[in-house]
Amino acid sequence: MARKLRLQYEGAIYHVISRGNYRADVFAQERTKAAFLECLGEAALKAGWAVHAWCVMSNHYHLCVETPQANLVGAMQWLQATFSLRFNRYRGERGHVFQGRYKALPVEPDAAGAVCHYIHLNPVRAGIVGIQGLAKWPWTSVAMLVSGRRPAWFSPAAALEHAGGLKDTPAGRTRYLAYLDWLQADDAGKKHLQFERLSTDWAVGTPDFKKELLKEHTELVEALKARGVDDLREAAQALWRDRLAAYLGALKKSTADIRTSAKGAAWKVAAAAAMKMTTTAPNPWLAAALNMGSPFRLSRLASACCANPQTFQPYVDKVAKCKV
Repeated sequence: MARKLRLQYEGAIYHVISRGNYRADVFAQERTKAAFLECLGEAALKAGWAVHAWCVMSNHYHLCVETPQANLVGAMQWLQATFSLRFNRYRGERGHVFQGRYKALPVEPDAAGAVCHYIHLNPVRAGIVGIQGLAKWPWTSVAMLVSGRRPAWFSPAAALEHAGGLKDTPAGRTRYLAYLDWLQADDAGKKHLQFERLSTDWAVGTPDFKKELLKEHTELVEALKARGVDDLREAAQALWRDRLAAYLGALKKSTADIRTSAKGAAWKVAAAAAMKMTTTAPNPWLAAALNMGSPFRLSRLASACCANPQTFQPYVDKVAKCKV
């Protein structure tokens, strides 16, 4: 039986939830939480995501992510597979790290802030940290929001705006903490924001938003069901091909050059490294697309390029200037 397709579209916002296999405490250690956040940052940069909120608990995590491109599936696959690989390698184990499929609830833009508040208050509801200590607890995006020191992939705008049109200033961030303090203690406030449905419904938003989702995407979903889920993979590959073509143009290389140049040519390595940094294309696909032989060799060369880009200049410079 085919799996239910994910609803993907440009500019979509999702509440993503994933649990450890058999509800195991995958993130029991702080170093494991930190490793997951490192993977999250890599995935967000690759996919061009804006992460509006996140929380890493002992046995599950929550994300509120916006996808400018329709690429939730590919990026989530990369995120969970990459973290699982690193987790198992560190622990010397094998097998699934996460329990089944992650949940991804489409979120109405006006409701994204409510989802952020729900995520930020998750450890408080669980009794792991008090509301007064939340700003210093490092495993939600609250600490990152309050500090003002944040990576390019994190955006607190949705949370601040929803909490009363707050500005991203020291005063605005302090007022956001006060808002969370009030919201945690106010049952009517949580009920008004429908906290009890923000992780259980099939979508988050008004009835009109849900109707529009069904109206706009039923035709697409039915067509994909009729053709099979591989069409999702084909759509992702089309994006990878476009990105690779742009890099080849910047390098002034053609498909003929791919066939005739050495498998480890410096320009190929630079293109592969750029693709791995900006897309979720897997090593086997890249190795075939660039005629680089072994996926393992490609991965090793691309990692060397990222670690010592000067070795592969000027090709790295040309790719870096490419506007895609």
